[in-house]
Amino acid sequence: MTGILVLAGTPIGDISDAPPRLAAELAGADVVAAEDTRRLRRLTQALGVQPSGRVVSYFEGNEAARTPELVEALAGGARVLLVTDAGMPSVSDPGYRLVAAAVEKDIKVTAVPGPSAVLTALALSGLPVDRFCFEGFLPRKAGERLSRLREVADERRTLVYFEAPHRLDDTLAAMAEVFGTERRAAVCRELTKTYEEVKRGPLGDLAAWAAEGVRGEITVVVEGAAEKGAGELDAAELVRRVQVREEAGERRKEAIAAVAAEAGIPKRDVFDAVVAAKNAARSAP
Repeated sequence: MTGILVLAGTPIGDISDAPPRLAAELAGADVVAAEDTRRLRRLTQALGVQPSGRVVSYFEGNEAARTPELVEALAGGARVLLVTDAGMPSVSDPGYRLVAAAVEKDIKVTAVPGPSAVLTALALSGLPVDRFCFEGFLPRKAGERLSRLREVADERRTLVYFEAPHRLDDTLAAMAEVFGTERRAAVCRELTKTYEEVKRGPLGDLAAWAAEGVRGEITVVVEGAAEKGAGELDAAELVRRVQVREEAGERRKEAIAAVAAEAGIPKRDVFDAVVAAKNAARSAP
C-alpha cells in the first residue's frame, strides 16, 4: 500500500491557533518535511510534542531535488507531513511540486486545515469578500510589477497580495498608479500577533503612509475595479485597455477589436484614440 501526504496548516502568529490535529500529526508522521527545521523545533516545543519520524528540510532551494525522495517514501507506504513556516503549504510556500508529484503517482493527499493569512486579511479588510483572487507576491522589478498589475487593472474581484515590508511602499505606489489613488485597500500587518495592525484607506494615502517604513509580515487587500458603462470610458481609458492587452501578448488589431467589443463602441473609435495618444506622445517635449 502507498502512504499518504498530509499538508498541515501552522499558526501565522498566535501559537494557540494551531489546529488540534497538528500535534498528533507531528508525533505520528513517518517523515516531517519542514520549510525551516529550526522553526519546526520551536513549534513542537510550544506544542509539547516530539516528532517520532525523520525530520527533513523542504524549502525553495531544495524543493525540486527533495521531491523525488519524498515521493519514494510515500510510494513505500510512509505518512509524510508537510509544514511551512506559517499558514498552509503550497500557498506562496513550498508544497506544490510535492502535491503534483504525489497526485501523478495516485498517492492520497489530505490536509489538516489551519490558519491562512489570505482569508484572515480578507475578513478584516472591510472590502467585499464574496469574490476574490489571490495574486501572491508581485515581481521585484518595477517594470514587471507594473505589467502584472496592469493585467488585473479591470479585475472586479477583490485582490489579495503578499508583500515584503521593505517593498511595500513601492508596491502601493505602483498600485496607486495603475489602479488609481482612490481605489480602496487594506494593509494587514502582523496578523494575530501582538502588534497586529490593519490600515485601511485609498491607495494614495496608504502609499504615503508606507513611505515612512513598515515592518512585519504583510498582506495587502485591494478593492476590485468598478464596473464601467460604455459612456464612462474616455479615450485615455480605451488606450490603457489596449496597452494592457498588448503587454499581455495580443496584437494591436486584436486588442483594439476586443476593447471595442467590451465598451460596445465601433472599433474605429478605439483606433482613433490609440493613434491620437501615439501622436501626442511623439510631439511631447
